[in-house]
Amino acid sequence: MTSPIPSPPGVPFLGHVNTIDRDLPVKSIDLLAQQYGEIYQLSAFGQKRIVVSSRDLVNEVSDEKRFRKKVSGGLKEVRNAAGDGLFTAFGPEEQNWGIAHRLLMPCFGTVNILNMYDDMMDVTSQLVLKWERFGAREMIDPAADFTRLTLDAICLCAMSYRLNSFYREEPHPFATAMTDFLIESGRRSRRLTLVQAIMSGTNAKYEEDQRIMGELVSDILEDHRANPPAKPDLVQVMLTGRDKETGLGLSDASIKHNLLTFLIAGHETTSGMLTFTIYFLLKNPEALRKLREEVDTKLGDRPMGVQDVNKFPYLLAVMRESLRLGPTAPGRVVTPIEDTVLAGKYAVEKGVPIIIGIYTSHRDPKVWGEDADKFRPERMLDGKFEALPPNAWQPFGYGSRGCIGRPFAWQEAQIALVTIMQRFDLVMHDPTYELELKQTLTIKPHNFYIHALPRKNIPRLLAIPSSTLLTADSAHERTSSGVTISGDASSLHPLYVLYGSNTGTSEAFAQRLASAAASHGFHASLGTLDSATSHLPKDGPVLIVTASFEGQPSDNAKHFVEWLENVKDDACTGIKYAVFGCGNKDWVNTYQRIPMLIDRLLDEHDATRLVDRGEGDAAAAEFFETFDRWEKTVWEKLGLEFGAPTKVGTDGFEIKTVSAGTERSEILRQKGTALGTVVENKILTAPGAPVKRHIEFDLPEGMTYRTGDYLAILPVNPDRVVRRAIVRLGLSAEQEIEINSVGPTSLPIKKPISIYHLLSGYVELQQPATTRDLDILLSAKNSPTSTQALQDLSSNYSEKVFKKRLSVLDILEENKDIEVSLSTMLKMLPSMRIRQYSISSSPLWNAERVSLTLSIVDAPALSGRAEPFLGVASTFLAGLRPGDKVQLAVRASNAAFHPPSDLSIPLVMICAGSGLAPMRGFLQERAMQKLAGRDVAKSLLFFGCRSPQEDFLYGDSDLKEWHELGIVDIRPAFSRSPTDSENCRYVQDRIRKDKDLVATAFDEGAKFYVCGAGKIAAGVKQAIVDYIKQRKMTDEAAAVAVFDQLMEGRYATDIFE
Repeated sequence: MTSPIPSPPGVPFLGHVNTIDRDLPVKSIDLLAQQYGEIYQLSAFGQKRIVVSSRDLVNEVSDEKRFRKKVSGGLKEVRNAAGDGLFTAFGPEEQNWGIAHRLLMPCFGTVNILNMYDDMMDVTSQLVLKWERFGAREMIDPAADFTRLTLDAICLCAMSYRLNSFYREEPHPFATAMTDFLIESGRRSRRLTLVQAIMSGTNAKYEEDQRIMGELVSDILEDHRANPPAKPDLVQVMLTGRDKETGLGLSDASIKHNLLTFLIAGHETTSGMLTFTIYFLLKNPEALRKLREEVDTKLGDRPMGVQDVNKFPYLLAVMRESLRLGPTAPGRVVTPIEDTVLAGKYAVEKGVPIIIGIYTSHRDPKVWGEDADKFRPERMLDGKFEALPPNAWQPFGYGSRGCIGRPFAWQEAQIALVTIMQRFDLVMHDPTYELELKQTLTIKPHNFYIHALPRKNIPRLLAIPSSTLLTADSAHERTSSGVTISGDASSLHPLYVLYGSNTGTSEAFAQRLASAAASHGFHASLGTLDSATSHLPKDGPVLIVTASFEGQPSDNAKHFVEWLENVKDDACTGIKYAVFGCGNKDWVNTYQRIPMLIDRLLDEHDATRLVDRGEGDAAAAEFFETFDRWEKTVWEKLGLEFGAPTKVGTDGFEIKTVSAGTERSEILRQKGTALGTVVENKILTAPGAPVKRHIEFDLPEGMTYRTGDYLAILPVNPDRVVRRAIVRLGLSAEQEIEINSVGPTSLPIKKPISIYHLLSGYVELQQPATTRDLDILLSAKNSPTSTQALQDLSSNYSEKVFKKRLSVLDILEENKDIEVSLSTMLKMLPSMRIRQYSISSSPLWNAERVSLTLSIVDAPALSGRAEPFLGVASTFLAGLRPGDKVQLAVRASNAAFHPPSDLSIPLVMICAGSGLAPMRGFLQERAMQKLAGRDVAKSLLFFGCRSPQEDFLYGDSDLKEWHELGIVDIRPAFSRSPTDSENCRYVQDRIRKDKDLVATAFDEGAKFYVCGAGKIAAGVKQAIVDYIKQRKMTDEAAAVAVFDQLMEGRYATDIFE
């Protein structure tokens, strides 16, 4: 008895043509596997295809007695250029394949590959030379340079021909033509013949690309005949070899086909593997550290030699793990030799294409565990790789049609990676970058850029913004130079300001220190902590401002922390430092973990602490005041320590008027690659209730997300607030100015910008004033009345400024006789921060679209102003209309805050208000999987809001539908209408009421997710602890210990203010 193969809904005749992303089919295939399971069926124009993606099924279809390779789709189109070459031949039925296979296999034997070592190192040295000459400030596209490396290597090593790609500004014409040819081959395979015939321009380009590729092949062949190499190579074997089985050689046409095959397959996959490896290493500092230690220990300062190949166990594990998560050949196609049955129940007819989803099968949790998406080279060490089930790891194809050049690629990659590890420290250009893919026939990282810092013991800092969303066009001048020098820098003491920041707060504090340095007699260099990894400066004091994110370092501090945790005892001798930590006490268990760790480790490793660590709690009234006090202490200590003179009266900015505002300036911060498009923006709540909105965005091309991720938004200040500031400063909104700064700054410098754009997009206008701001205002020209008012605010800062959120602008409006210039105002205002919102959708619903569910802040002003207080980001988002463009980026959430891949695990989700956002995404994902025919465990949703009539978000739509589908049991708590929720006002009350349901879910292996304000998370935990106390008959401390033990790995929180 056979079972039907699951299949997504299709369109008559077209089938699933529009289901698969035309530019990134691998992602569509992976998402469909998540939704439909290990096997599903697609059709296009009446032609059936089956996709398998579990290790078990991949293993089954790898039986060459039952299945054989099928050349179809895009690969079949590649035959237009590569003919019956090794990769594109239909199989043994084409005689040339057998001849070429038997002739060329020995060329890739161990001895022959080792003999290619010197040529491989020759080309690698060209890459190294280029990166060294470019220097640390140059942004490098590793995929492009690795393409140069691997293309030159296959040409030199296998064909004795030099392309000299590193001596060209642009990629070699072959590489460009090949990429376009492969992309178009894939697209042609999905077009109707009639449609293809009328695309004359596309067809002409396709023919031209083939001509360019063929031209290089002919040049190599002609050069080889005219100048035979001193040692035999691949071309020589093809020209002179004779097949022992048939006695035949290869024709010129077959030689050209195979040369082209090696040029394509011999470099494209290896360049992708190298790029993936660099990406995974930079995202995983521990792995990078271990690899560097292995290389340094084995080689020291000597270059790698041929005797070192395959002698780096951790490197080999890194490469295997990189190929697992980033298999450059993400799939292959086979077909049954006869009618067959898969998995004992799915009937498949002879000749039907079976797409093997290697990309997905390499993440099979049955083989790799629930952390299958995590890069962990240790799973490939100590015999674990050899003990894997058959065909669990299959990046090089399989059997007789597997990759013939695997030994070549394996050695080449080792040489490149070892040499790079020896010579450079690598840093991501965008520390928040998450993997984007580009697909031709292969896949590789897209829009991925790095900086290569030569490994020398000299300070070289990179002030890379916390997010590319914060990067203005003009900011490139700041980040590309790394150091801003003005005036007579030789008379100033060097000072280094380092930051670790994701959201921009720590970065803003660091910029404030750097900007103020000149007025205290120091010349400041600003950089990320990662840019100082392994070479903390010793010729000047080092000021560090950093934060913890759920107990972990920020994206641009991970490598620094990993290094500091593993350095030798006296590695920091001679370094003088001070640390300020930003944090939030709502994260009780991890509050200030990273700042404390850095401060302690620097001290333990013999560095000199200049002042005690500063500690700022973002949830407390004195957050900014704490930094002000610490900063004051730092400058006093530095003045005593270094005798640096203080320059009174400088505010760090020089501003000149460019025009009276007759022309508007270009909007600086928007880059097309990060622009999302608003699709829908609607209110979810009833009139009179606090507004909550549902907003949908189409993501920028190539941007992807996981269920549970964040969307980072770069907002602008509300128009009303901007105009208040302009009026108070006595300026014109249209007036254009140009800013020059004596220190590093996030403001746009050295180009015209209008006052309106400056104040709307680059600074925070509504942040509470700090005690430092009050001191600046007191030093300004003002009246006795204003002086008294400012002194009163300063003396009662917590009550009268912080708690009332009194901003600098509020104070200036209340005290109109205080005279401040625009430059002084800018000195006081922090830079604009990005805001992160939990995504409330699943990519299984739409991989190219995200939704947000958020609260709109429009409430009475705590400051006492008659006008309501408007939240910066929520007001910006509320005003968006369909079609509007928004700068945004996907940010990964805590690794634990994603639904498990095992659908038999129930979810217990607890939230209130807009905290429903990630839970909606979880449920939408489970609903899509249920609708695809998969078995899904029933989950529990505890949701708190006001009443069923006011703000029971999605209560009459999605939640109702998913409840009826049987995937969720909804347990609401209505604070304004408790009689509608069994007299439960809050979610913690509801948990106590339904404690038996919670206990049952726990016993069934449920994972718990909490999203909301800190008091909600605390209340939920207390409710569960109370239940444990009651059930176990124990005290509070013992119950908390039991909670921590039981919930380890099963309890994830996402807390917001």
